[in-house]
Amino acid sequence: MSIPFGAHIPFVDLLGFTLEQFDGGRSELHYAPAAEHLNSFDVTHGGAVMSLLDVTMAAAARSLQPEMGAVTIEMKTTFMRPAKVLAGEKLVAKGLLQHRTRTLAFTEGHLYDAQGQLCATASGTFKYTARRTAQDPSTD
Repeated sequence: MSIPFGAHIPFVDLLGFTLEQFDGGRSELHYAPAAEHLNSFDVTHGGAVMSLLDVTMAAAARSLQPEMGAVTIEMKTTFMRPAKVLAGEKLVAKGLLQHRTRTLAFTEGHLYDAQGQLCATASGTFKYTARRTAQDPSTD
């Protein structure tokens, strides 16, 4: 059973990511790519892979302080093999908070196919931000 993200994220809902672990500087997300999320080689599009890793690392950053937001400052992704899944299979992304300061989080992420093969890795830096409400028009 998946865990709530703690915030409504329409893009995450659109792609169908589920949060399976969210504690202690670690996160795990699952993703069953739909046909429209594939590229011309019939494997998960690199943009979808990067989005999954981005959300996974942000979740790891937030896992120690869930009431905060985490905004991506920079991200590097390395693709090692195609992220291909068969019907009913899911990709698994795991995030780790490596270090944090009062305002920044330094993270890493790993993406695995249904057979447990490493498909991509990422590193990312995130800025912690207070969550804004719909009535709060401030921009920073």
